[in-house]
Amino acid sequence: MKVISNPADLKPGDKPVCLTIGVFDGVHLGHQKILSHTIKQARNNSAIALAVTFDRHPASVIAPNKSPKSIYPTEKKIQLFDERGLDAVLILKFSHEFSHKPWNAFIQQLHDELGKIVSITVGGHFHFGHHQKGNLQRLNGLGNELGFKAFGISESTLHSKQVSSTRIRHAIRNGNIELASELLGRPYSIFGKVIRGDGLGGRLGFPTANLEVTGLQLPPDGVYQAEAQRGESRHTAVVNIGQRPTLNLPNPKKSVEVHLIGFNGDLYDSEMDVVIHHKLRSEMRMPSVDALIEQIRRDIDAVRDSK
Repeated sequence: MKVISNPADLKPGDKPVCLTIGVFDGVHLGHQKILSHTIKQARNNSAIALAVTFDRHPASVIAPNKSPKSIYPTEKKIQLFDERGLDAVLILKFSHEFSHKPWNAFIQQLHDELGKIVSITVGGHFHFGHHQKGNLQRLNGLGNELGFKAFGISESTLHSKQVSSTRIRHAIRNGNIELASELLGRPYSIFGKVIRGDGLGGRLGFPTANLEVTGLQLPPDGVYQAEAQRGESRHTAVVNIGQRPTLNLPNPKKSVEVHLIGFNGDLYDSEMDVVIHHKLRSEMRMPSVDALIEQIRRDIDAVRDSK
């Protein structure tokens, strides 16, 4: 799959393009319907299946105080697009200047730079462009002028409620991992790059991989049973989410630390996808570091015994 940051970089040649537009945070069941329709249109028209998305949530620019946290970082979203079978993804920088672009000017630019657009598929209630004036009806009208078809895909529902990124974030925030996984259509995971921490886990005898999780919606603080994936390698893991209160750190910050059971090696700068299975316990302040070490041993034993 080709990943580009400028429409002209696609260089489709004589091939037309079938595209979809959206934030696609989580690439959940509803998004998957839209992507499947886009790919089907592309295959039926010998065209390129393209997803147009953004480098950040538009709300982080338009209304930063109300901006939601992300389910996945961009790197995970790209991976999921590839797995769905898209041919290319266009990741546009969402800036204040971009947010003021009228909806029709945005579509016109895509039309001019991509060449022939056969179809644009969006959610049935999709709005875009300055002041959210772009919608399916207006997209249909512009399509009649420029020669493409606009398709609106009806919302997906689960348990009689709409599948949405907002609902998934709420489920994650409240620790309902099972519901989040159902809505995503895959096991919920925390995806991030392994960064250097303070090394305290190793000094306690339990080395951990610290994940870069800035801006991500995380489950409640606690200790979780998980499975960590690095490339093709999978490892049973124990994950701690929280601020490690027993250590009395001067400036505690929330962190996600992953202990890969039975693994010894360098993980820095690698990307890790950590599937959260279930919560073992809440994070708690232990009476001493020795008590913390003993509790960590019990956590690891509990995960080993469950396998």
